Amino acid sequence: MSEDDGTPTRKIIHVDMDAFYASVEQRDNPDLLGKPVAVGSPAARGVVAAASYEARVFGVRSAMPSVTAARQCPDLIFVKPRFDVYRAVSMQIHAIFAEYTPLIEPLSLDEAYLDVTTNLKGMQIASEIAAEIRARIKQATGLNASAGISYNKFLAKIASDLNKPNGQAVITPKNGPTFVESLPVKKFHGVGPATAKKMADLGIETGAALKVKSLEFLTEHFGKSGAYYFGIARGIDNRRVNPARERKSVGAEDTFSADIADLDEAKRELEPLVAKVWRYCESHDIGAKTVTVKIRFADFQIITRTRTQPAGFHDDSAILAAAQALLEGEHPFRKKVRLLGVTLSSLGQSERRDAAQLEFQL
Repeated sequence: MSEDDGTPTRKIIHVDMDAFYASVEQRDNPDLLGKPVAVGSPAARGVVAAASYEARVFGVRSAMPSVTAARQCPDLIFVKPRFDVYRAVSMQIHAIFAEYTPLIEPLSLDEAYLDVTTNLKGMQIASEIAAEIRARIKQATGLNASAGISYNKFLAKIASDLNKPNGQAVITPKNGPTFVESLPVKKFHGVGPATAKKMADLGIETGAALKVKSLEFLTEHFGKSGAYYFGIARGIDNRRVNPARERKSVGAEDTFSADIADLDEAKRELEPLVAKVWRYCESHDIGAKTVTVKIRFADFQIITRTRTQPAGFHDDSAILAAAQALLEGEHPFRKKVRLLGVTLSSLGQSERRDAAQLEFQL
């Protein structure tokens, strides 16, 4: 079987670890096994970073305020995140991927696309490759992974959700277009809540309803994304698995336990945020040309202030000085400050070393 241009039909696998952060915590602390676990802070302004499947039964989800999660699940156990451990496990998993194909596109620490059309094992059946990878991950890490197998990225990602946890599913070229027609658009990867609502307002709630809309209609209402929606409504997604996809920015932010009015206190709160983003830059031998400070006030209004240095920022002290200067420009604050964030963008190779050009991926 081949695609319309005569090339072999692609074999794409989307691997997604099951409740990754929470599962690592349960693995490392057997007392947590079978119990509802939330990775995050139980503080009044804390947010759930991840939830175990036992917690999800009660409606606990990532990004949920901790107070809401605790209310919905009174027995919820909060565990402090250990991102250094999650990154180490992620490296183990990606080493397994690399035994099968060099075409790996990480989406995060716990999920990635793999193109196994031509693979290092010479295996012909993608579902067998996915099953073998999942077994290897279980053996190496003790953790469960789910997988979706299809002929493009869009359908592979959807398929990985079909038999979670610890399962896999295949969407074939024959079944892909029909499958998409029956799917609610709110389940489409790339269609967020705001877009799903806009589509619903236009009478588009399923793939079938999306499919009958013309490219002109979709472009008119959704701009450049219209062509993407037009394609996926027909089971078409020509995006390649891109192992060299560069990270465009790196950021960190913190919501405070009490709102801040004092400038010096706010400037001190920038220090750990800068330290966090700079650790990433150092570990990947990169610098940045642009620093952005995000401020969320007590009334939830958000502003951002940006400074670009053409020669680039190549150490944490320069980044901190720039961030603090941006913050000073907004003082006295219009309201007390609820959250601060620091983002570095226009990333590139650091000039501090004569290192070879690196590809970097979180």
